[in-house]
Parts: sequence; C-alpha cells; structure tokens
Amino acid sequence: MTEWVEACAVDDVDEEDVIRFDHGGRTFAIYRSPDGEFFATDGFCTHEKAHLADGLVMDDIIECPKHNGRFNYKTGQAKGAPVCVNLKTYPVRIEAGNVMIEIG
Repeated sequence: MTEWVEACAVDDVDEEDVIRFDHGGRTFAIYRSPDGEFFATDGFCTHEKAHLADGLVMDDIIECPKHNGRFNYKTGQAKGAPVCVNLKTYPVRIEAGNVMIEIG
C-alpha cells in the first residue's frame, strides 16, 4: 500500500544540504540539490549506521560522517569503499510547500 508522509517544509532544507526525518520508527534523509530538486533515502549509512544528516553534501553525493563512505543521493548508489551496499531511495513530491515522501 502506498503511503505518502509529510517530511518537512520546502524551506527547511537549504540547497545542497540534508536533514533528518523520523517516522514510524524509521529514519530518512531528505536532500535538496543545487537546482532545487528534492530527494529522499534511508537515513543511515549502510556501512556503519551513522546518521547521514550529519554528513557532507557536495554535488549529488552524501558523505557519511563516520568513515567517509559516499553515496549518490539521487540514485542511492554506493560510490566505493568502505560502503558497498546502496541506499534505498524513496519517491518525493512537493505539495502545498511541503516535501512528501512515499514510504509505503
């Protein structure tokens, strides 16, 4: 079953940044690209379970704050050691100034 949830307001995420969103016992990361698009992934690094919202965003990459593992936040693709498992990504839509993610 499809479930869309409100993650944050559009203005809560700066360009080329990431914030944390918790819902239903799960943690997500919400990103805003330099061109203003929004993306969502699981909120923990697949290598060491560090919060990705504490990481560094540059271009289309989120860098884990713990061991510098890198992921493409648009596709979830792991970009080399020490991470080798991709992030799960989630569809995003903007509705009435809010970022909605599909988690179901």
